Amino acid sequence: MSVSVQIPTALRSFAGGQAAVDVNGSTVGEALAQLAEAQPGLRKHLFNDEGKLRSFVNVYVNDEDIRHQQGTETPVADGGTILIVPSIAGGSPASLEPSQLVGGGELPELTPDEMTRYNRHLILPEVGVDGQRKLKQARVLMIGTGGLGAPLGMYLAAAGIGRIGVVDFDVVDSSNLQRQIIHGTRDVGRPKIESARDCIQNINPHVEVETYETRLTSENAMDIIREYDVIVDGTDNFPTRYLVNDACVLLNKPNVYGSIFRFEGQASVFWAEKGACYRCLYPEPPPPGLVPSCAEGGVLGVLPGIIGTIQANETIKLIIGQGEPLINRLLLFDALGMGFRELKLRKDPECPLCGTNPTITELIDYEVFCGLDQASNVTESEDGVEEITPTELKRRIDDGRNDLLLDIREPHEHAIARIPGAKLVPPAQLMEHYDELNADRDTVLFCRVGPRSINAIKELRAAGYAGRMYNLKGGILAWSDEVDPSVSKY
Repeated sequence: MSVSVQIPTALRSFAGGQAAVDVNGSTVGEALAQLAEAQPGLRKHLFNDEGKLRSFVNVYVNDEDIRHQQGTETPVADGGTILIVPSIAGGSPASLEPSQLVGGGELPELTPDEMTRYNRHLILPEVGVDGQRKLKQARVLMIGTGGLGAPLGMYLAAAGIGRIGVVDFDVVDSSNLQRQIIHGTRDVGRPKIESARDCIQNINPHVEVETYETRLTSENAMDIIREYDVIVDGTDNFPTRYLVNDACVLLNKPNVYGSIFRFEGQASVFWAEKGACYRCLYPEPPPPGLVPSCAEGGVLGVLPGIIGTIQANETIKLIIGQGEPLINRLLLFDALGMGFRELKLRKDPECPLCGTNPTITELIDYEVFCGLDQASNVTESEDGVEEITPTELKRRIDDGRNDLLLDIREPHEHAIARIPGAKLVPPAQLMEHYDELNADRDTVLFCRVGPRSINAIKELRAAGYAGRMYNLKGGILAWSDEVDPSVSKY
């Protein structure tokens, strides 16, 4: 039986750039096994060491989630479609009473200026005066003012959300301006939270802005999130994403989720009281470095605008109690194909957080949960990875050492910045260059900042290579900072 396996953007480099691969198989397991055999680079992304499907990869057959059915034994009809949905990151009617989100009591009145400002809302029967008063009474927390948070904050302000909380601790960099439209050129070097606040208040002075210039952690998340009605996740890393999800479940808050990568985006609403949470979708995070960040993989500038606006739309629907929020639904967007696809989610009864017998009853250490404690301390012997500083590598080059220098990045990154003498080896092609290694020469591997080159060293070790290998600490960005400022940073 011929089956089409749809490959997401994040994994296409491991499938020869193909968006779909035709394989033979009568079940999901048979089809994926053939896929891994035809495209070996995909195997580590799909299966763990025991040959089981990884928990951070979801598989749909003709848009149906098969994990809680027969799993990989699910039959696939001839001509069927299997969709792989890795973490990158049926509708449920939800006409919500305002008391469910914004508390009871009398709704605030609208001033004459607000009546004029929100005129286009007021003449919508689904919003009207009462709906606008609900928006004014609502408290929404934005976590992050980056690509997703930028359009989100601007549209929530324009919509008249009464109180917007903003959590961020970063400063504006010129590389942010391609997509983070809440910040401008004059804001470069300023704390993002300040420029976001100024922009929001310039859009709508009726909005109260509460700022939290801090990293969200297990120590402060509950206290911050507790004060808000709807939480909107605009983060770009797995520890914070799981932290936000867990805190929302423990506090019974709706979590409006969005994620982006290159040309693809995801959006959903996780609300454990009414459906699945993020852990139901992705029980565990991918290993550090396996899924590149937007900083390493890139992102189309308008993509976060589209997904962030969808998050704003879902937030407004939740507050005014209209429409069908994305509860138990995962919305996928493909900017290149200009298409949306909706997948059904199911609450996992065995979810350790929101399932029948939860084992997670308080916030945990999310750096440890996501394996980043090991990734940030790669010189420990248990990792088997030694590091070399850019300054030391420069000294070795100047001394005429015959080191093999491998650039573990993609060709488009190599075109932006490079270290002289380095050989480009994209991660998906690593094993194709195995025979070029020589145990008599030291090998230094680098990527943009480190995770991909660390993974490459571990992969070569697992394949049996016994020569000495170093990871360039801080990657090519550190080389630019410490050795050669003419090397472009991206």
